[in-house]
Amino acid sequence: MKHHRHFPLVSSVSSSIVTLGLACAVLVPQAAARSCLVYLGTYTGQRSQGIYVFPFDTRQGKAGSPTLAAETTQPSFLALHPNGNHLYAVGETGQGKTAGAVSAFTINRATGALSLQNRASSGGAGPCHLIVHPDGKWVFVANYGGGSVAVLPLRQDGALGEPATVIQHQGSSVNRQRQEGPHAHGVTLDQSGQFLFVPDLGLDKILVYRFDAATGALTPHAPPSAAVKPGAGPRHFAFAPDYRHAYVINELDSTITAFAYDPRQATLTEQQTVTTLPEGFGGKSTTAEILVHPSGRFLYGSNRGYDSLAVFAVDRAKGTLKPLQHVSTQGQTPRSFGIDPTGEWLWAANQNSDTLVLFRIDPNRGRLLPTGESLNVGSPVCVQFLPLD
Repeated sequence: MKHHRHFPLVSSVSSSIVTLGLACAVLVPQAAARSCLVYLGTYTGQRSQGIYVFPFDTRQGKAGSPTLAAETTQPSFLALHPNGNHLYAVGETGQGKTAGAVSAFTINRATGALSLQNRASSGGAGPCHLIVHPDGKWVFVANYGGGSVAVLPLRQDGALGEPATVIQHQGSSVNRQRQEGPHAHGVTLDQSGQFLFVPDLGLDKILVYRFDAATGALTPHAPPSAAVKPGAGPRHFAFAPDYRHAYVINELDSTITAFAYDPRQATLTEQQTVTTLPEGFGGKSTTAEILVHPSGRFLYGSNRGYDSLAVFAVDRAKGTLKPLQHVSTQGQTPRSFGIDPTGEWLWAANQNSDTLVLFRIDPNRGRLLPTGESLNVGSPVCVQFLPLD
């Protein structure tokens, strides 16, 4: 069915390519401004050669031109070490029983350039998401193709060891094309760093593991998972800043499920499921990324097909969501997006139109305001901010 996209809550603003070479400043309340860099994960091919980096000035909302920080294969998702000196990237490769890779890089904080330290197995095919433990000693990886989750140790110099733990998920769900088997799609730690949450698109579950930081072992929690509606396809998972509520964005049915979280028991209790699409939308669309604003007052999710960001107000007492806005990302297939550390700006990564588009975040209402600024980067997927001294 042919359909039309309507974005009544935002005016159309033509985008322009930024060519300024400005340093980035992160605004810190009642403190001196700090500089920062923005790293971009991509899908490589004719339009991209690896990981890109650019400076961003939050005082002006301007960015420098992206440059190639490191040539590497399919670095679709990135994670930074807590000390800010190392960056890790999945290599979204491998099929069947062939594992993908995780790469470790050292960061030149003066230029943003990356130097490869080493690579290690991701423990499964098609790694798509990773995070670093707050203690800086472990990396967690979700393997979409292999349907598994892995824990890799980090040496003192930031280099990777081979997986200490790999857990293979089992099962399937109702969508025969997308849920024929397990597809781990994300990894998220709770505030304590003792529990790992893994949304599995193929199982319609968020699996919960207890983590042993001394050995790198994962063991199923009790209960071992929280379920979403059959066919929903949970993709990425995010906690509210107070860790009393959590949210999962469901790729296949374009919804977000809100949970109450008990940090003492590490349990999730479903509260609400809302659509990310406007009423009356009749086309094909799937979701991708979900982020809670640093204030905890707003939540954002991306739609691919409707090519937009859905904005919600968060009831901070109940954790429930109220729709506020749908805003066009001014490009095709917004895979992911990033909110800068000040909470003032959002960069949307349009994978299929090779653009990053900048929005200002209304601090009082959470709505996204197009700035007219954009960058050209081939197949952008992931946005990560690195504050500098």
